[in-house]
Amino acid sequence: MLAQEIIRRKRDGHALSDADITAFVRGLVDASWSESQSAAMAMAMFLKGMDSHETIALTQAMTRSGSVMDWSHAELPGPILDKHSTGGVGDKVSLMLAPIVAACGGYVPMISGRGLGHTGGTLDKFDSIPGYNSTPNTQQLRKALQTAGCAIIGQTDELAPADRRLYAIRDVTATVESIPLITASILSKKLAAGLQGLVMDVKVGNGAFADNLPMAQALAQSLVTVANGAGLPTRACLTDMNQILGDTCGNALEMQEALAFLKGERQEARLLSVTRLLSAEMLCLGKLAATESEALARVDAALHSGRALEHFARMVHTLGGPADFCERADSYLAHAPVKIPVFAQESGYVLGIDTRDVGLQVIELGGGRHKTSDVVDPCVGFSQCIQLGHAVQKGDVLAMVHAATADAAQAASQGFARSVHIGTTSASHAAQLQNASPLLQRIHA
Repeated sequence: MLAQEIIRRKRDGHALSDADITAFVRGLVDASWSESQSAAMAMAMFLKGMDSHETIALTQAMTRSGSVMDWSHAELPGPILDKHSTGGVGDKVSLMLAPIVAACGGYVPMISGRGLGHTGGTLDKFDSIPGYNSTPNTQQLRKALQTAGCAIIGQTDELAPADRRLYAIRDVTATVESIPLITASILSKKLAAGLQGLVMDVKVGNGAFADNLPMAQALAQSLVTVANGAGLPTRACLTDMNQILGDTCGNALEMQEALAFLKGERQEARLLSVTRLLSAEMLCLGKLAATESEALARVDAALHSGRALEHFARMVHTLGGPADFCERADSYLAHAPVKIPVFAQESGYVLGIDTRDVGLQVIELGGGRHKTSDVVDPCVGFSQCIQLGHAVQKGDVLAMVHAATADAAQAASQGFARSVHIGTTSASHAAQLQNASPLLQRIHA
């Protein structure tokens, strides 16, 4: 089957057959399709779109392009579940959610990624833990699940190799923003992980990939439709990303916040709401709770009893981290040599935050990547970040900058101050901003 004929069919707006898609995916893996042919195909898919049948076929073909995990012999007495976020600034939910669900009887082999662009990566947060191995072999992964009930790791070379090549092509050909291609990329890895249930957290707002509700709804519906069509029960929640989630952004800082959350020492309201919501969705999807209220009660019990923290500690130790990490995290996590406040330049209420800009400032501090080969500084970022609706006086602290140098700290302080919009409004409107639910919509089918 000639590659150019398959490209021609999609270029002219026709639906591709399963055989066409299989040939394309095989060509990605064995390099029988050249870079130019693969790029042309990605652009044709981007411009002409793909229907749900094509997207399901592409997802399944990319899943089959490598190994598919089989947990039937692991003797795990609970459902295999996962959560995936489309990415946001300060989004550390996975760090708490995986051990919470594990403490409630689920098993969570969470394949996560590194940050690229303005959103942080879950694996980068775990890289701040000395010794933590985010790329274990199958035997180590199985042991982590049996011991801790959860393992937050990176994609191995064996899982969905077609996706890795196609994503690299999309990244340099301006074809990343295609809902069918995004859907196939995310779900091929999740299907390869051998999941029995998946909850998608689709972020919406100025700090998210989907910056408007219609785009987020289309992406969420595509993910749910294709995942269920491919045999993976999936639900989606649309959550707000018009401000930092929690009060930190930056790898070691977010790890510290996650530990404080699991210990019950500090639980920022929106972060708690999103974490409880997504954890409860996973328990209901995995039939570990019959109703949402029962699921939320189980989530709360896992947190308040300390069982979620215990599962987190076991996961870290089983995957190579310190046995006493949770007790002595402050001595293990790196600290920035320079720490300065960001002061409010006027009085009023916080009416808006340019969240994407805050994420970009973390990258400029060294806490993210301009390109995949960049080395990340784990200790830089922002803490004590202000939230929408809060009243401030001129000179109040909006955040604390953690930086490697005084010059970098000063630039980040000025940048953060510019990202926070302070103005006058009624107290009732400010309260609405402060108390708005981060859940925007659920999509279950």
